[in-house]
Amino acid sequence: MIYVIYAAAALAEIAGCFAFWAWWKLGKSALWLVPGILSLVLFAWLLAQVESVAAGRTYAAYGGIYIAASLGWLWFAEGLRPDKWDVAGALICLAGASLILFAPRGA
Repeated sequence: MIYVIYAAAALAEIAGCFAFWAWWKLGKSALWLVPGILSLVLFAWLLAQVESVAAGRTYAAYGGIYIAASLGWLWFAEGLRPDKWDVAGALICLAGASLILFAPRGA
């Protein structure tokens, strides 16, 4: 379930940031900022739903998921297929995120 929350949070963050990108870099209407801000609020709320004793560890593990999701956005939203280096880097990041999430920790 944690990966679902992280994936939803990543989509919300990327969509929110893209709304700002579209307004600032692509000359889209400032109205793009409204759903962008709402999406970023959703992102923060979703990330806060992750059960963890330490916010920093939650954010660190999320970073790996965000990287992979960003490459998905690159492909599906921007039409640029990730190359083998993008995929290899994302797999390394996902492995690191999984290690952070599921490492056995003492009390």
